[in-house]
Order: sequence, then structure tokens, then C-alpha cells
Amino acid sequence: MACSPTGLLRTGFLYLTGILILSFFNFLLLENAVLPALAGFVIGAFGTLIGAGGGFILVPLLLIFYPELSPEIVTAISMAVVSVNAVSGTVAYAKSGRIDYKAGTTFALYTIPGSVLGVLVVQYIPLQLFNIIFGILLIVLSVYLFLRNKKDTSCNRITVNRPGYRQRRLTDAKGQVFEYAYNCVYGNMVSVAVGFISPVLGIGGGIIHVPAMVNWLKFPVHIATATSHFILAVMATVSVAVHALQGSYSSEATVKMILLLALGIIPGAQVGAYFSHKIKSHAILRLLSVCLLIVGMRILYNSFTVH
Repeated sequence: MACSPTGLLRTGFLYLTGILILSFFNFLLLENAVLPALAGFVIGAFGTLIGAGGGFILVPLLLIFYPELSPEIVTAISMAVVSVNAVSGTVAYAKSGRIDYKAGTTFALYTIPGSVLGVLVVQYIPLQLFNIIFGILLIVLSVYLFLRNKKDTSCNRITVNRPGYRQRRLTDAKGQVFEYAYNCVYGNMVSVAVGFISPVLGIGGGIIHVPAMVNWLKFPVHIATATSHFILAVMATVSVAVHALQGSYSSEATVKMILLLALGIIPGAQVGAYFSHKIKSHAILRLLSVCLLIVGMRILYNSFTVH
């Protein structure tokens, strides 16, 4: 019995797909790419869950396993990974309807000047004192966030008729309504600072932005994590563009490392966004506080050991 053209095409497509899948896994094994891909998955899932880009996880790993890389290259790789993670996570969060695009767009625009400046000056700034101060601030913020988390931060007293405040009302894909108000001036100032700090330290900035949005700007936690990822997508992409213009991605090994990490980050970000709906606000804040403590201690450690 003769096969139809459609059947032959379907069989050929399945055969080709099988070859590509086997070739992909063979490539992972031959190129020692399994660990980077798995690391990318963890970075994507955990970073997206707490609204961060994952740079706070990646930078220490790169410093430990690839000590031959210069700080500039480590930062460039981290920002590229943060960009991929943020874009993938934003796509997932967009489906949930929890991104405040109005606030996120404004904050993202304010991160751009700081982001460009941070990339340009990172190699000229004496970072030891700055890292010590910033590491201490992160540890203090971690303790503050952990203690603050004992209070209910899932709701927000809406402040109206006050200068500089903007009232928002969002309904997510599941019909849950979020009402809150935030101070635009404070939000813009925080965004400029995050934009500068992010490329200097090689972290996404969400690990700072989310606590600031929740505790100082009074965003609901789930809105803050989703909106933070949207902001990161813009900010990190700008940083990557500046790094590219400076030639930070001219090495084939650097590009290969980014691609391998991205293989795990893209699906990991989808998983993180999915589970964010199933985890309570206080649990996310607890995770954030722990991450801040780890990052702060890592920065302090590097300040005294890396010269």
C-alpha cells in the first residue's frame, strides 16, 4: 500500500526531529554542557520565582568554576543571562496579567541612564569600598525584610489625593483584583539606582527592586515580582547592548557559555513563573531575604579576598 505525500512528510519530519534531539543531547555530553544547562534551569526558575534575574546566583558560580575570566567578562555574561531570563519570565508573567505595564515602563526608562553609566564606568571604579558598603546594605535589607515579613504585606492602604502618588487597579488572569498606590518620585529614584548598581555588580537588580517595590512603594508582592521582571527585561537588554558595543562578547567561548546557560534558563523561567502563583507572598519574601543575605555576604567576602 502506497503512502500518501502527507504521511511521508509526517514520517520525515518525525525522523528529522528525532535526529535533532539526539544530536542536541550528544552535543551537551560532548561539550560538557550539561552542568551549564542545568545551572541555567535553576537560575531561571528561582530567579523568576522571586522576581530577580538570577545574576546573584550566576556570578559566584562563574567566579568559582571559571576563575580565569576577567570581572568585565563575568559581568557581561551575567547581564546576558539576566536578559534572557527576564525576557522569558516576562512572557510567562504576561499570561498571568500581573505585570503593571504603566509603572514598569516608567521605572524601566529610569533604569536606562544608570544602566549605561554602570557599564561604562565599571572598569574604572575602585570597587572594594563600594562593595563593602553595598554588601552591608544588602545584609541590613535582608534582616529588615525578614522582620517586616511578619506583618501582612499582601494588601496596601490606597493613598489618594497626595502629591506624587499614583493609584492603580489590576485584575489578573484568574480574576484577582489588586488595588494599590505608589510614590512615583521614590520609584523613579530607586530605578535609577538599580540601573547603575546592576551592571556594576553583575546582578539583575530585581533582588533590590522587589523589596523596594513591596516595602517602600507598597506594591503587592505578586505584582512586584512580575513587574520587576518586565523592568529587568528592558534594563538588562540595554546593558547587553552596551557590552556588545564595547566588544565584551567578541570571544567565541563567551558566546558559547551564554548559549548553554540560555538552554536551561528559558524553560526554567517558565517553571518559576508557573509556581509563583502557587506560593504565598510571605514565602516569596522569605526567599528574597535569604537571597539578599547570601549576596551581601558574597560581596563582602569578595571585597576582602579579591584584589
